[in-house]
Parts: sequence; structure tokens; C-alpha cells
Amino acid sequence: MDREVDRIARPWGGRTPYGRHRPWPARVDTHLSEGVVPEEVDRWVQAASILHSDGDAMDIAVRNDRIVGVRGRALDRVNHGRLGPKDLFGWQANGARDRLTRPLVREDGRLVETDWETAMGRVVSRSRRLLEERGPGSIGFYTSGQLFLEEYYTLAVLARAGIGTNHLDGNTRLCTSTAAEALKESFGCDGQPGSYDDIDHADVIALFGHNLAETQPVQWMRILDRLAGGDPPRLVCVDPRPTQVARRATVHLAPRVGTNLALLNALLHEVVRAGRVDTAYIAAHTVGFDELKARVAPCTPEWAEGVCDVPAARIREAAEILGTADRLLSTVLQGVYQSHQATAAAVQVNNLHLIRGMLGRPGAGVLQMNGQPTAQNTRECGANGDLPGFRNWQNDEHVADLARVWNVDPKTIPHYGPPTHALQMFRYAEQGSLRMLWISGTNPAVSLPELSRIRSILAQERLFVVVQDLFPTETAQLADVVLPAATWGEKTGTFTNADRTVHLCDKAVEPPGEARPDLDIFLDYARRMDFRDKDGAPLVTWHDPESAFEAWKRCSAGRPCDYTGLSHAGLRGGSGVQWPCNDQAPEGTPRLYGEGIAWAHPDLCESYGKDLVTGATVEVVEYRSSNPDGKAVLKAADYLPPHEEPGDAYPFQLTTGRTLYHFHTRTKTGRTPQLNAAAPDVWVEASVEDAQGLDAREGDLMEVATPRGSLHARLRVTDIRPGLLFVPFHYGYWDTPAGNAPDAGTPGRAANETTVTDWDPVSKQPLFKTAAAALRLLERSGGATSPAPTTTASAPHRTTDAPPTEGGRAARVTETADPTWDADTGSGGEGRGGEGSGT
Repeated sequence: MDREVDRIARPWGGRTPYGRHRPWPARVDTHLSEGVVPEEVDRWVQAASILHSDGDAMDIAVRNDRIVGVRGRALDRVNHGRLGPKDLFGWQANGARDRLTRPLVREDGRLVETDWETAMGRVVSRSRRLLEERGPGSIGFYTSGQLFLEEYYTLAVLARAGIGTNHLDGNTRLCTSTAAEALKESFGCDGQPGSYDDIDHADVIALFGHNLAETQPVQWMRILDRLAGGDPPRLVCVDPRPTQVARRATVHLAPRVGTNLALLNALLHEVVRAGRVDTAYIAAHTVGFDELKARVAPCTPEWAEGVCDVPAARIREAAEILGTADRLLSTVLQGVYQSHQATAAAVQVNNLHLIRGMLGRPGAGVLQMNGQPTAQNTRECGANGDLPGFRNWQNDEHVADLARVWNVDPKTIPHYGPPTHALQMFRYAEQGSLRMLWISGTNPAVSLPELSRIRSILAQERLFVVVQDLFPTETAQLADVVLPAATWGEKTGTFTNADRTVHLCDKAVEPPGEARPDLDIFLDYARRMDFRDKDGAPLVTWHDPESAFEAWKRCSAGRPCDYTGLSHAGLRGGSGVQWPCNDQAPEGTPRLYGEGIAWAHPDLCESYGKDLVTGATVEVVEYRSSNPDGKAVLKAADYLPPHEEPGDAYPFQLTTGRTLYHFHTRTKTGRTPQLNAAAPDVWVEASVEDAQGLDAREGDLMEVATPRGSLHARLRVTDIRPGLLFVPFHYGYWDTPAGNAPDAGTPGRAANETTVTDWDPVSKQPLFKTAAAALRLLERSGGATSPAPTTTASAPHRTTDAPPTEGGRAARVTETADPTWDADTGSGGEGRGGEGSGT
């Protein structure tokens, strides 16, 4: 039943085919350190993935108080035992030699080690001085998509009610703020309508700007297994690159970057023209259909062909599949979210499902996906700008309700205007009104656009920068105080994946040196600052992860993301559970909106919406007038050209994105031998036609330049659409001689040296995929090859000679077909959990 597979060379492993409406068979993937066998593991500790948004459940293998491997959890509803490459190998970064183990403070321009008392004393002293001299608007917090729910909630309380600042956001602003905004625009509230289980039932799966194979590899395994079984689904793929999804698609649409809205309007035009709409559903559950119909009426496939450079016949073919689907599942990610008119385009995917009545049934749903493992928690807990529990900052009763939960005066909670988004915070720092920025678990000196500007802001003497992280990142090297944090496997907490599944991650080992869990750091800060409620009692009353979770449950009670039926003890040992989970749904809720649109009523909704073109906030009177009964809103938008388009000096379009083997800015995956070897350095992709026009070949060293900056990268010649360049955004400078930034003698390496400071007007998500660029040959390869993987969307054109990506013996993983799995009930695997995980 066991087989060994090189999971770098074969990242999605072997197939376990299954048919439509059947349960996905279990397969347990295991990877242990060389020389360690399962019988030598001291204990297995329950966890889930922290390196993408799948929420793959796993057990951590511990031997001699060290992490020595992982295995998938067959019982879990998300992955049925499977793990992706980052799950299987990424844990090794916990033991990297350059982990931060003691606090650092800046002395005479240098970071030097110190003790926690000194480091926290500086943070608290600066906080108090700024509050006294400049007020709460002088302090901002920028957090991650990788902390735990308990940590985000604590941060939200101390920032909102303790400091009283409106400047709190997460790096989820870069990846999934458009997902949240699109859901609020259509349904009045955040929260994914669909479920990963819909893959088992859909007859059509449409992926819009979503390279599922590389961003959520285990769910791609699920689709591959459906494709290999009986009654396979048809795939519609919208992506300008030849991804693995595109290669398996029934129809692949490769539009010009920045034209997603035009393409979607044309698809809607065809569905409406053909009469493939559910008129009863539209009448019962939506408002705005007549306007939507009128707006898309002129958006013919021929019109869209001229805008998107996609054949009209191909658009019609895709619309036919979407319009005739029995059960349609759609997913959306960064190809939409980080591009021009992001929210407007994402909303049209919701519109497609609403006019077809494709919600709330197995196989019929939409997933406005997340990119990071705990992005959903930042949104629920209010650590991304919104108020905790999906409360509406424009609704005084929602603010008063939150004030009751926290026992503070409502005026304490800033709600005088929209929450400050991340790029605006950096602008305030640049202008001088924001004087302290606390950055936890993220690396903006590599991940934000126009990096030369970001570095200059972080290096300002007047800005006090606190960085809380695991490693000496490019951002940490610019900080005034660095706080060493514990990470996954070294602390306990919960997190929620992209289909609302809540998992528990237990502490397996102690953190190195003096590193502390993020929750402990936030609690220590709240205690030192002596934050109080309106009765003079401590504002933050919890002291550990479990009590923090119980506090969050009180905050979530009665809200869309109701956690009151969950507990740490209840999540331990079995499967993850989808919220809302409460007395009415004690086993969780697989799908939303099966019985109507529950949270769009003017008194209940999280948002009254925004203008999809300008981003202007809709006021309650207008919303109540147009949607008094709280139905889903069919919101239309006209296509507008991107702000920056190619010209003579910059003739190409540049898009950035992920590769399967890395996460964010490689702070973990770059320190993992198998993953780093699979994609060791930056590259640039160009089409065969464009490479020939430049007399460039595979492996040649190229310069990619935009009006903002440049980088050097080896060329990978692929089947990407002509006129488009692709550069992965993961690569910075921590593992180069430059250290934390390019200097006069060092070429740029980070993709964001080139990207533009521009954002979607609705979601405020930066536009990483619409820059105009130039490509120039610097030197011949001299035998060098591109470092791009050959297994993924960066696979070379078939005539290109590139060595295959392989992992060798170190990348071999045991895949075990679960003999106890019942293919009829979808259950089995009891007893596999091990210590801390058994049922």
C-alpha cells in the first residue's frame, strides 16, 4: 500500500481516482528526516499547514524534543491525508541557523542583542510618548497572514481599544482584501459561500486568475483525481500563463493583463443573451439584474476580443460551458485580485453564480480564495482594517455592540472614517504623521510595491520601527527594535482556511532561545501599557491561547463567523470544522446562502458597499433604499483601460506571482533545502516570439526594467502569451551578499523593485500585475540555465533544452493509501492521529 515518490519532481504525487458525488479517497503522505522511521517518533502532535491557504491537516513528528517530520491526517475534511511540497518540507526552516533567539535594539546605527526588558521598555516608552505628544494616529500596526486567530484578535483589541488607532492592517491587503471586498459587495458580508467539498460534485470548475496547482496544491490533487475518475468535470481556466490548470482545461482563455473585467462582462453577456439564467432565483434573492443586463448588453465576444486579445469563438465556448453547467464551482485569486479593476472583476464572478442560482448546493458555489494560511482570521478578527466579527464601522449599533463586548466607550473605537489600508499607512509614515510602525510576521521591504520607496520610508530616523519575526529579514535589518517570535510547531493556536475550516495547531516543541509566541508578546505589551476598560479593569483579560479563543468566541457570538460551538478541546483529535458553528449548526456549516442571503440586510450587513469604479463609500440611506430587504446585489461595472500601458520605451506588460515551491518572501521556504533547490533564484519568463525578437535564448541574463526600477534574471522561454513577462515575487536579498537591498554595484533581484504604487480603488489591494516594462539582453548564458522549475507554469517551451526539476532522495515521500477508508461514507483512518491527535 506504500510507495515512495519524489515530491519535487512529482509535486502532486500519485492519483487516487474517484467519480462525481463520491467521497475523495484518503491517502496519507509522510516525510521524516533522513534515518528516522515512524517507530522512532516519540509523539505526533496535531497541526495544519502554515505555508498556503489550504489548511492541510497534519501531525508533527517529534523525537528528542525536535521536529523530525510530518504526516497528513486522513480524518481531515480538507486534505484527506495529503500534503503539498511546502507542507512536507517547510518545517525544516524552524531549525535554521539564523533564527532570531534574542531581542535586538539599534545602537549607533547597528542592531545589537539585548534582553526582553530593555527591548519592550523601548517599545512602551516610545508608545507612551507618542500618545501623549501626537495622539493615537501616530502609531500603526502592520501584521501578517501567518499568525493565529488568538494573536490577531489580541492585536485588534490592543490597537483599536487600547491605543485607539485606525492604523491597523495586514499583508493580506496584498493578497485577499479584494476577496473580502467582493464578498461584501455581493452578499453584504465576508465569508466564502462555497466549500472545498464542492470539487467532488461540480460538473464544471472555473478558475479565474487562479493557479490552483501551485497556490493550493492539495486541492489541485483533488481535481486531478476527479479528472482521472468517472464523470470528470470540465475546466475553464482564465490565465495568461500556460499553467498546469490551463493545460488540463477544456477551455483556456489567456487575456491581456488588465482586461479581466472586459472578459467577464462578455461571458455574462453571452449567458444572459442565451437565456441561461435562473429567473426565479434572481427574483427571490437579488437586486440589480436589470442594470447588470443593460451594462453587459454591448459587451459582445467580438468587442471583448478587441480588448482582451482572446478569440470571440473561444469566449463563446467558455460561456456555453458556464451557462449549461449543472453545478458550477468557481474560484478566484491573484490574477484577478492584483490586477486592474480587481474588485469589479471579482464581483462579476459572484454575479455569474447569482444569475445562474449556483449557490448553497453541493458542487454549486464560489470561492473568492485566500493566498495566505490565516488571511481569513485577519478579516474575522479585525486585524486587516475591518471591525472584529464582520461588524460595520458605519453602523453605530455595530460599534456599540463591539464596545459592549470590550466594555469600553464606543468613542474609544475609531470609526470616524474607513480603516487605514497598508499603503496609506506607509504614505502617512512617509509624510511624517505616523511615527511608530509595529510590523509582525511580514516582510514589506520585499513584498510591497516600489521597494526603493518602501526602504527609504522604513529607514527614516523619525519613524520608530518594531519588527516581530523569526529571521533577520530585509525589514528586520531596518528596524529599531527586533522581537524574536516563535512559529508554527512552537506555540498553540487556531487558524481558518479559505473555505472557513477552523483547525487547531498544537505546540510540539519549545521555541529556540528566548523567542516568544506572538500572543505572549502582545499580552506583555498590553500589560506594560496598562490598557484599561471603562470600569478600570484590565482591557485584555485573557492570558493564554485557550482563554484568548474563549474571548474571541464571545466577540463572534451572533455574528456571521460565529465560533461559539467550537473550542480547543473540541478541535483536538478530529477534523477541522467550518464556521459558523453554534447551537443551530453544532457540526459546522458546509455552505452559505443555501436558504437565501442571510447577512445583506441594512441592519446586519458588514458593508453598504462602494462604487466599483471610484471606490466611493455607499451611505446607509442609499443602500437601504436600493436593498431594503437585504438581498444579494448584482453590481455591474464598465471596463476602463489600465493606468499604465506599454509604449515605445516599455513595450511589454509585466506580471508577478508565485511558484509552487516558495511562499511569500522565502523567509521559510528559502531556508528549506528541497524547496530552495527546486527554485533557487529569480527568473523572467517570455514567449518564444518575444525571445526571438530579442535574439535571446533560455538561460541568458536579462534586465527587466520599468519606470521605477530594474532587476536582473535568467530567461525562461515558455508558452506564455506574447507581450507578457512574468517574474516571481519571492526573491529578496537576505541570502545574497547585498544583505537587505541592492547597492550601486548589485543589480536588483526583487520583482517589486519594478512594480507600481497603485491600488484597486475599492479593496485598496496593490496592482502587482499591470506594469509596463522593457526587457534587455545583458549576456549570453555561457551554459547557464534558468533556475525556473520545469514542473509548473514556468515549464519551458517544448523546444527548449532545460534540465528537469528533481528533488532526489531527500525529496522522497511515502504515500500510503488508507486501507480503512470507506469510499461510500468518506470515513476511516481512526487511530492514525497518534498522541495529541487520536480520536
